[in-house]
Amino acid sequence: MNLDRNKSSVAEAIDAGLLAGAVTLVWQSGEVIQVNELGYRDVRARLPMQRDTIFRIASMTKPVTVAAAMSLVEEGRLTLGDPVATWLPELSDPRVLGDPGGPLDRTVPADRQITVEDLMTHRSGLAYQFSVRGPLADAYRKLPKRQDQDRWLADLATIPLDHQPGDRLTYSHSTDVLGIALSRIEEKPLTNVLADRILGPLGMSDTGFNVGATGRRRAATMYQLDGEGGLRDDAMGPAPIVDPPFCAGGAGLWSTADDYLRFARMLLAGGTLDGVRVLSEDSVRLMRTDRLTEQQKRHDFLGAPFWVGRGFGLNLSVVTDPAKSRQLFGPGGPGTFSWPGAYGTWWQADPSGDVILLYLIQNFPNLTVDAAAAVAGNSSLAKLQAAQPKFVRRTYEALGL
Repeated sequence: MNLDRNKSSVAEAIDAGLLAGAVTLVWQSGEVIQVNELGYRDVRARLPMQRDTIFRIASMTKPVTVAAAMSLVEEGRLTLGDPVATWLPELSDPRVLGDPGGPLDRTVPADRQITVEDLMTHRSGLAYQFSVRGPLADAYRKLPKRQDQDRWLADLATIPLDHQPGDRLTYSHSTDVLGIALSRIEEKPLTNVLADRILGPLGMSDTGFNVGATGRRRAATMYQLDGEGGLRDDAMGPAPIVDPPFCAGGAGLWSTADDYLRFARMLLAGGTLDGVRVLSEDSVRLMRTDRLTEQQKRHDFLGAPFWVGRGFGLNLSVVTDPAKSRQLFGPGGPGTFSWPGAYGTWWQADPSGDVILLYLIQNFPNLTVDAAAAVAGNSSLAKLQAAQPKFVRRTYEALGL
């Protein structure tokens, strides 16, 4: 077995100046069989990527928050069918936009309350600024981020829902809202909830909403492609050494390849890791089971036909038809589950091959519903985005899967 070819596409993107660096990891049947440390975590300072480099993992935070919520479900503290207004009265009277893309003052009452499951599956009617258009996108764009969770939620609650709760999937701040619910149920900050229920039991000591004073030097710089095909390093400020005012359960965590591997291994093993049970088998099965209707899968996801051969569990993409999924997204056997992050971080766990792959970079993306069109017209961006699928495909070829 020769895995060396799987890094060539990543190295090519680095050599072309489209990517500063990357850490990739391949785990199979109980052991790490490859780690690639490529390029730099900070080009200007000539600091190389290392196995313990800390990354902003963005939406890879979401499954962690959902896992913490499922541990509360196991204790009977909440159920998937509970209305979230039980703990979040700000959302007790949701209004729904009357006309998609239309004015915000034309709304109708919600047919029902938003539930915990709606938040876990992004069927709440909430949105992100890049997942909707028109005045609704503008309202989300103006939502202040540097404030505490209660003020943020109060502001969010003034924005109408994009559609009726449960009707369809719209990628959204739903998991941020879920995190606030967990914080209120537990009467402690979300950072403590995740540490107590998931990060601590799994030994994920490099994962949190800040990197600490000693971790900052290991943190990867965020880069962004400029208009001339080069990299800018001013896309985001330095890594925080203390928690932000609002610890966002949908996107706020930092982590490393080995830390997130522990989380993925726990889910792959049905809730346990190294003899420690973190979640029940039932909880993990629920997370890894497709919950979308066929009608809901007909809606594109951020401008792409994401649900071809795939479904969606509790914030995990799940392969339902490997042949169809492979055509668009690359290899992965039945039941393969994953969820990416906006800054290029990605992972997947494949039960059929007993394999986990991680691909970690730091590139600030074009977060608009027109992103797919932008890729199609930008050869540099297309080359950068092709690096990860090629890494996956060549890894599977080397493994004989």
